[in-house]
Amino acid sequence: MAEPLPVRVSSDGAVTTVTLDRPEKLNVLTLEMLEELGRIADELDRDERVRCVILTGAGERAFCCGADIKAWTPYQPLDMWRIWVRRGHQIFDRWARLRVPVVAAINGHALGGGLELAAAADIRLAATGATFGLPEASIGTVPGWSGTQRLVKLIGATRVKYLALSGRRMDTDQALQAGLLAEPATGEVMQRAQLLARDICAMAPVSVQLVKQLVDAGQGEGMGATLEAIASAVVTATRDGVEGKESFAQRRPPLYQGR
Repeated sequence: MAEPLPVRVSSDGAVTTVTLDRPEKLNVLTLEMLEELGRIADELDRDERVRCVILTGAGERAFCCGADIKAWTPYQPLDMWRIWVRRGHQIFDRWARLRVPVVAAINGHALGGGLELAAAADIRLAATGATFGLPEASIGTVPGWSGTQRLVKLIGATRVKYLALSGRRMDTDQALQAGLLAEPATGEVMQRAQLLARDICAMAPVSVQLVKQLVDAGQGEGMGATLEAIASAVVTATRDGVEGKESFAQRRPPLYQGR
């Protein structure tokens, strides 16, 4: 029997928690874990019972310290692009565009791909002692999962360059000041994330989901899909929308009234 992948999913009412469960390896990501995150995102998007997702890491040392170097080192350049970087982008984009809000409960260090994964969440909370960095240049590579794109929109080009060009890290106070975190790192991070998720679930779910998509669209995330989805919903609810479907079903010319 195959061993379970180190990504755990648990639910508490309308809140689903997804945990990277590889604490002995600082929750670094393998290709199999990436694919599992993609599969989970697809399931969450289809599940109408889910209103909020918490994304976290197991243990107290790390949220996620990026990609497993041993996993991607064997790849040749073209395979690195096709299999590792491109696929990771697709999966992180999938998380960023999830229908419901995602709260990243950053329980420890978020480095490299771990910081890029946290950036794909809608709201980020952190534990005291967490650090944030882009150390890729120290091992002769570059951020590959939108660290130079999505993260720039969150904290600005100057801070991203500071992290990526120097290998230095931000602490939680600096991350809060930069706009990466939503609130100061006080108290147990999972408890805070659960309280926030409950507040989100107490709001009107359609309103919450539309607000998320509208804000993201304003930042260039899925603008076309958002506009078309909202427009389609509006048109379908009009009298002309109903008339269009009924006339088609009845095989008669439609009588539109502009309402």
